[in-house]
Amino acid sequence: MNCKSNLQPEERIDELHRNGYKIIQNVNKFCFGMDAVLLSGFAKVKLNETALDLGTGTGIIPILLEAKTQGKHFTGLEIQEESADMARRSVAMNGLSGKIDIIAGDIKEASGIFGAASFDVVTSNPPYMNDNRGITNLYLPKAIARHEILCTLENVIREAAKVLKPGGRFYMVHRPFRLVEILNTLSAYKLEPKRMKMVHPFIDKEPNMVLIESIKGGGSMIKVEAPLIVYKEQNVYTDEIYDIYGY
Repeated sequence: MNCKSNLQPEERIDELHRNGYKIIQNVNKFCFGMDAVLLSGFAKVKLNETALDLGTGTGIIPILLEAKTQGKHFTGLEIQEESADMARRSVAMNGLSGKIDIIAGDIKEASGIFGAASFDVVTSNPPYMNDNRGITNLYLPKAIARHEILCTLENVIREAAKVLKPGGRFYMVHRPFRLVEILNTLSAYKLEPKRMKMVHPFIDKEPNMVLIESIKGGGSMIKVEAPLIVYKEQNVYTDEIYDIYGY
């Protein structure tokens, strides 16, 4: 496929440093961030398992999980058609159409779209902010991706619980300031938190991200892993970050 001819105005192709894969993005709409890459390194999809990414954006998490794991099939659900179209073109560009499906649809309707107990694994890098004050246009793609405009944290967790098989795993990246709400909501929907890792920008700074694994119907015991430090000095990643990115 001629990658360049597949681009729309203001789109670009970025390297993913995994299996030679690339991704189409539009910097004026929304580009994936480190949180999505870290989630792809934290999530585990085992041999022959199927995985669903809720709010997949341009498909970064399914593409990286296909590269990093032995999962059988990956699906991305995205409400914004323009992002879903970019994701489909990226999947095709990488020759992954047989392993990754991109579906345009609403997270709040995921269980209706896919059916109950349909997946072994669910991932999500959901909107973090639940305060929409000051947003000039609620329907700009960046606003939808960052703020709880079209779905809430509870919507994401509820639908993840419904589409997961018993014993299935839910992986999410979020902000620590909402950790109490996250843990309470997970438990309310019988997704018991089992593994958690805090992400710190520097070793002496407070965490700005949290990675959480929950198991549907699991017992109430959680392992807090050693923290992940992003930078060992200004503009220099730690070895663990370089490994996750594949540099």
